Amino acid sequence: MLVFFVSGSTGAAAVLGSVLGAAVNHAGLFIGALVGGLIGVWVAVRLSKTLRFIEANEVRPGILGGCIGFLLAAPLAAANAHTPVIPILSVGLVGLGALVSIKVGGKIGSR
Repeated sequence: MLVFFVSGSTGAAAVLGSVLGAAVNHAGLFIGALVGGLIGVWVAVRLSKTLRFIEANEVRPGILGGCIGFLLAAPLAAANAHTPVIPILSVGLVGLGALVSIKVGGKIGSR
């Protein structure tokens, strides 16, 4: 559930950011998507704690992993924007990044 929630929320935030940025200029479209997506990761992981998908100590690793996943997904989505499938699938890297970071962070933190 966490992967879908974080990925979907971040994707929606990136689209909103790109729409707002595009109103300024063409470069604003990309900057808006980047800023919107990173803010989307932060909000989605915080909401995941509120919705009890994760514990409080998993928020920081979740944000870190989600941001890394987003930064990997963004150029992949931009390079394949002409296809509908790759950008949609690439946003899944955000949720996977958050989940992996939480699982790895939990193992490191328990030592």
